[in-house]
Amino acid sequence: MANKSENFTVIGLQWGDEGKGKIVDALANVCRYVARFCGGANAGHTVTVGTEKFALHLIPCGILHDGVLNVVGNGVVFDPGEALEELDALAERGISVGPDKLRVSSAAQMVMPWHKLFDGLSETALGKAKIGTTARGIGPCYADKASRSVGIRAGALKDADSLAQRIRQVGQVKNRILSAVYGQDELDIEAIVREYTEYSRKLAPMVCNTGAILRNATAAGERILFEGGQGSLLDIDHGTYPFVTSSSVTACGVSPGAGVPPVAVGRVVGVLKAYTTRVGAGPFPTEQNNEIGQYLRDRGNEYGTTTGRPRRCGHLDAFAARYTAALSGVDELALTLFDVLSGLDELKICRGYRVDGREQDTFDPDCMDRAEPIYETLPGWQEDISGCKSFEDLPQAAKGYVQRVEEVVGCPVGIVSVGKERSQTLRHKTSLPGLQ
Repeated sequence: MANKSENFTVIGLQWGDEGKGKIVDALANVCRYVARFCGGANAGHTVTVGTEKFALHLIPCGILHDGVLNVVGNGVVFDPGEALEELDALAERGISVGPDKLRVSSAAQMVMPWHKLFDGLSETALGKAKIGTTARGIGPCYADKASRSVGIRAGALKDADSLAQRIRQVGQVKNRILSAVYGQDELDIEAIVREYTEYSRKLAPMVCNTGAILRNATAAGERILFEGGQGSLLDIDHGTYPFVTSSSVTACGVSPGAGVPPVAVGRVVGVLKAYTTRVGAGPFPTEQNNEIGQYLRDRGNEYGTTTGRPRRCGHLDAFAARYTAALSGVDELALTLFDVLSGLDELKICRGYRVDGREQDTFDPDCMDRAEPIYETLPGWQEDISGCKSFEDLPQAAKGYVQRVEEVVGCPVGIVSVGKERSQTLRHKTSLPGLQ
């Protein structure tokens, strides 16, 4: 069995968009496997290699490295159409992907056209109370997984005839709901059968029992990197419910989402943006609906990789990050988009909350809509730090900010990212080998 130090798990500590793709890419060169264990095409991981930018949604970021087997685990909801679009886009840029580079769990639930339709209809019906989903069908697909009788797994892609029969069976149920509940026209089920039969032809060689692959790798001491999607404050159980995603996105979700024992989680890297952002509805105590928020949005290009929506921006909520880091047992932090803070005269870090006039001893996501942030003010810096080659090159004020983040969150900062490119990554207190 692998020791704790052999595998890595990379998870986001905020509401997503922390820059996990860059950190996964930086570590993938020393791993044999990169495995997604949660979420679906609602995730958006961006990797910049030189002048080339890659935006990945379903395909793990290890796909950009030779000799790495990428795994879409059973905890992911798999959209075959989206996956093929990504694979075709990669092929156009000279990155060929076959079963030697990508495997999909036969136990992963498949996103179907009715899931996307129901996603949009549900949001419309909720009106002002809508969750703010990506409309990718993620929630309805996970709901069908839990209901069992109408779920379709990726393993069905291996037998086109059985797949067609299953689509017709479930499609009849969905059409009745569309008509009776929403007054919508019925879907063309035979068109869906033809579409997914073509997906079957292209993807079937990649579908297998990925849990067995990862368990065998763990037993053999081969290093796995588990790539998280979204962020911990969006976790279905531990996030800001109901404004959350539909899966377990913390390190707690690795074992059930990938089919591996808990020991396989390994060293946990918590990715923390140097400020805080959020997409969609829900509480956000440190949000800045002012010139500071706009400065962060413009400097950080804070628009969704998946949706293109402008992100809400605000000061770093280190109190919330302390909670999410403890939840996943984070070993070290990767502080990202640090260069965005350059040019501000002063910076604020939220170190705690007051709720109903009382300072809180512990973080409770259910209280965030009533929370008043307690800020510390730190000096900013004017220097452009994107060209720094080591942590020691940073201005003193920048070093002080990093130190205070460590103290409030309760974890060492191992990595500091000062730009989008692979080379713009500064090692600080990291114990991770082979960082690019």
